[in-house]
Amino acid sequence: MNVYTSDKIRNVVLLGHGGCGKTTLTEAMAYLSGITTRMGKTSDGNTISDYDKEEQKRQFSISTSVVPIEWEGCKINILDTPGYFDFIGEVEEAVAAAAGAVIVVSGKAGVEVGTEKAWDICEKYKLPRMFFVTDMDVDNASYRQVVEDLEGRYGKKIAPFHLPIREDEKFVGYVNVVSETGNRWTKDGKVEECPIPDYSQEYLTQYRESLMEAVAETSEDFMERYFGGETFSEAEIRSALRTNINDGSIVPVTMGSSVLCQGVYTLLDDIIKYFQSPEDRKIAGVNQKTSEIFEADYDFSKPKTAFVWKTIVDPFIGKYSLIKVCSGVLKSDDVLFNYDKDTEEKISKLYILRGNKPIEVQELHAGDIGAIPKLTSTKTGDTLSTKANPVMFPKTEISKPYTCMRYKAKNKGDIDKVSGALAKMMDEDMTLVNVNDAENRQTLLYGMGDQHLEIVASKLQNAYKVEIELVEPKVAFRETIKKNSDVEYKYKKQSGGHGQYGHVKMKFEPLGTMDKAYEFEQIVVGGAVPKNYFPAVEKGLVESVVKGPLAAYPVVGVKAILYDGSYHPVDSSEQAFKMATIQAFKKGFMEAGPILLEPIASLKVTVPDSFTGDVMGDLNKRRGRVLGMNPAGNGKTVVEAELPMTGLYGYCTILRSMTGGRGVYEYEFVRYEQAPSDVQEKEVAARASQLADENAEA
Repeated sequence: MNVYTSDKIRNVVLLGHGGCGKTTLTEAMAYLSGITTRMGKTSDGNTISDYDKEEQKRQFSISTSVVPIEWEGCKINILDTPGYFDFIGEVEEAVAAAAGAVIVVSGKAGVEVGTEKAWDICEKYKLPRMFFVTDMDVDNASYRQVVEDLEGRYGKKIAPFHLPIREDEKFVGYVNVVSETGNRWTKDGKVEECPIPDYSQEYLTQYRESLMEAVAETSEDFMERYFGGETFSEAEIRSALRTNINDGSIVPVTMGSSVLCQGVYTLLDDIIKYFQSPEDRKIAGVNQKTSEIFEADYDFSKPKTAFVWKTIVDPFIGKYSLIKVCSGVLKSDDVLFNYDKDTEEKISKLYILRGNKPIEVQELHAGDIGAIPKLTSTKTGDTLSTKANPVMFPKTEISKPYTCMRYKAKNKGDIDKVSGALAKMMDEDMTLVNVNDAENRQTLLYGMGDQHLEIVASKLQNAYKVEIELVEPKVAFRETIKKNSDVEYKYKKQSGGHGQYGHVKMKFEPLGTMDKAYEFEQIVVGGAVPKNYFPAVEKGLVESVVKGPLAAYPVVGVKAILYDGSYHPVDSSEQAFKMATIQAFKKGFMEAGPILLEPIASLKVTVPDSFTGDVMGDLNKRRGRVLGMNPAGNGKTVVEAELPMTGLYGYCTILRSMTGGRGVYEYEFVRYEQAPSDVQEKEVAARASQLADENAEA
């Protein structure tokens, strides 16, 4: 591939609902630009962007792929993103690297939840965008309905650039609103001019008028001419529309059929005409030496900088750090400095990736997207610059995972392999988190949803040849006491030679705080228990609070007082006093009104206003307490509640089902509360049964 300068580059992300046709559109673009000689199909598993075996098996995108194509003397880096919500992290990474978005909408399925989410993420990152309505060759596709739905949601910003031409209910061409011409597709896929049908005239007039108003608003001169009844030239209209599209005041709607490659030629032209090249965009970081703002602005003449927006770690093709060059010109053999890790990285080779196919290039200009293989310490979000000009760019904000599952290696000998494979997968996927919960003796995987974690398990099995089992996580209950108790225990053993003797009298009472497990106090008088055995008593307490007597959960908030006892000058030992304390603790704890404490989470659920009633009803079923509702703007409400952590298992799936995928939630642990008696009884019985099974196995 040729080397392209900043003014000849366009970085475009494809967004939209899962299954709307983003990957098929990418195939059509690749085919038209001459990269491929035939179009692949997701159903056949032979597309450029869905190269992963999991994607081919499931027939949908799981990770973002880069497909650079050459068109009209320019290079368009197409970023094909997943549409399913479990892979939102991939979308966020791609949007951070893009300068414009094409939101794909199926003319058959219409505007879906994923369409709304794509719009929201463009709003968040202030990304210029256009809609492409695909599937127009399908019988029941309705372009007009899509436009009306978009106008209903987003108002006057929506500007249809095309109208469909149908004959005998077949999609045969389109009316171009900008040039006011009719266009029909020929048998060889090209376009020939044709008359504008009568049924299109009304909508053409309406859409054209809206466009002209938007054009007039770009300057005072245009406004005067517009009110003076003058018409604008096509060049003036396109120049003004470019300004409107890039400031977000107009969002064009175009259409076609990706399967038949219809409308895709025009879309590629529009991407080059209307979206900005990197040299027209701004980006700034901070010089870590001087603490001054470094305005990189995709200027090839400034010191070299780049940020890593994604990492690919594949057992077959190796590790690649996908970069976007922010300033300067990167060349193979450059040595770059990673300020985050305080290391220098030598670039042995530079590549552009086309799906999973690396193509070596000699240099990458500012604004271009490429890949560097085998960087040792650099990860997603890191900045690469020169040591003389160490720069850091802001890190991309990636969604936090809240869906949690406990996992175990099916084969105990694979524990280290699983750990190593997950570390590689976490380098690649920022929304996957592996947590070792030592307190509850479990390892946890956090992801964006159940499907995300299921695919992680499948990848481990197929790519890394290790199997894990995903089960419901153990909830971190705690045990404490509500009353006081007074007990004694005499530990006595005689078996030839020295015996064992330890005798303690202890009181147990609530500590008044759950911040620590126990507090030990001794008020022994007259040496009934010698001082040198006090540490042994405390060791017994330390062991006892790890697994409480009620249901083998950690103990919190207990005060233990040693006030009396006795010893034997020959047979007493530290071990004997430790064992006596352990038994005294069990007895004293169970006599002091033992209770189970359950963890409570502070939960925020953001949903469209129409779903607040359903969400609150469901939270009540889960023993949640709704604390209030706050407007979040754009017709959304944040429902704030407190909920036992037991009610969070599977909540992601339930919430999506209840809100059609529109609801999102976040939570954090706030405190422990006494569990209701029915929950306590059930948990104590479950733990007793589990311990019995473990003992039987032993």
